[in-house]
This record gives sequence, structure tokens and C-alpha cells, in this order.
Amino acid sequence: MEHFLDFSVVVTGFSRFDLLGTGQAELYYQTVETKIGKPILKELLDTFHDLDLKAQKNYKPSILTEGLHSDILAYWKLGPIARNIIKLWYTATWYELPDQSGKDFGVTLVDNKTCIPSPQAYPEGLVWRAVGVNPPGAKAPGYGTWSEEPSVSLS
Repeated sequence: MEHFLDFSVVVTGFSRFDLLGTGQAELYYQTVETKIGKPILKELLDTFHDLDLKAQKNYKPSILTEGLHSDILAYWKLGPIARNIIKLWYTATWYELPDQSGKDFGVTLVDNKTCIPSPQAYPEGLVWRAVGVNPPGAKAPGYGTWSEEPSVSLS
């Protein structure tokens, strides 16, 4: 779980505090593990952790940045999963992986369907914080905020 949070901090751009504050970290970890299986998740997180340690050891953050791109996001095996984890944090939705993915991973994807892990996930999606608005129909903006100018303009 710790490596999952470390990975999530880097790929979302949000702090560990923010991610834990959503209340979804454990659920998202379990969702990913259920959807793709422990071995492939372990491979992804171990790859990330190794890059992170190497970057810290050499005092060179570019090792992590470049490795994240080449060894994870651009890698046919780990890239779709990494991108799905990013989308999961932002949109609170796990998207179906390409049909070929299970064969590539050497596993049978038991439940390879798009899903929202829980009703509480939608209002906690990072997309709302990123654009500075409240999720429509899920969180009230607060008493009296109707009298203030919107924080986001349409132009």
C-alpha cells in the first residue's frame, strides 16, 4: 500500500495528505489489485520503487521522471495500468483494459469491466480539486457562496 501511495503522489501531482484525505486510498489499491492481480501490480510498484530509490541515491530527480516515462508509462505492459490508476484517482472510475491485456500479463482478467469503486468515490475524484469546483450534485459549495463570483470563468 505504501508504494501504491508513493506512485500515486508522483503520477497525480497531489500530496500524500491530499490522497489519504479522499478516504479512497485503500479502496483504490484493492480495486487495482482485484482488477489486474497481485503479480502485475507488484511489478508496477517495484519498478516505480526501484526508480525512486535510484533517483534519491544519485540525487537526480530526472532519473525518476525519465524512468517513469520509459519504464512504466511507455511500456506496453505497465503503461495501461499506470494510466488507469491516474484516471482512477482523477475520475473515480476504473476503465476496462484492452482485451489483450490479460493475455499479455499472463493472467485472466476476471472482472475487466469499467466501474466506479464506490458511491463515495465520485465526489472525492481529484478532477474537482484540480479545476477548483465542487462535484455537481454531490457536495454543496457552502452557505452564502451563491453571492460570490465563481472561482472558474468560462472565458
